[in-house]
Parts: sequence; structure tokens; C-alpha cells
Amino acid sequence: MTGADVLDIASDGIWTLIIVSAPMMIVGLLVGVMVALFQALTQIQEQTLVFVPKIVAIFVTLLLVLPFLGATMGAYMSRVVDMIIVGG
Repeated sequence: MTGADVLDIASDGIWTLIIVSAPMMIVGLLVGVMVALFQALTQIQEQTLVFVPKIVAIFVTLLLVLPFLGATMGAYMSRVVDMIIVGG
């Protein structure tokens, strides 16, 4: 296995990580912006108000995209195992 192979595996792993984490991060960002907008419009300055909606939204998103996440991580693992079996 050459250095280029190792860099390809690492790059593929980083992209897989980005793809897997993106749905939850985007939903957390959107819910955070909506709660911040609600707080600004109503002038409620409660710091802990944002946590419960974010946790619920991220949990629901995780449940909805779990098959996609499993397929993505499984495909990455299959590629890595194939490279191990072939020997690079």
C-alpha cells in the first residue's frame, strides 16, 4: 500500500464523515436560527430555550436518515475491506 492509497482512504473517510454528519448539522443550524429569530422577535432572553428544540429536531432527523447513514457507512467499510483483501 502506497502513500497515495492511504491518502485516498483518508480522503474518502473524511468525505463519508461529512456526508453522514451533514443532515443533523444542517437541521441543528436551521432550528437554532429559527429559535434565535423567535427569541429576537419576542425579546425572550432565555439561554436554555434553544437546547430542547435542537435536541428533538436532531433526534427526529437521526431517526429519519438512519437507513441512509447506515448504507453510506457500510459502503465505505466495504471499500476499505475490499482494499484490505486485495492488498491495496
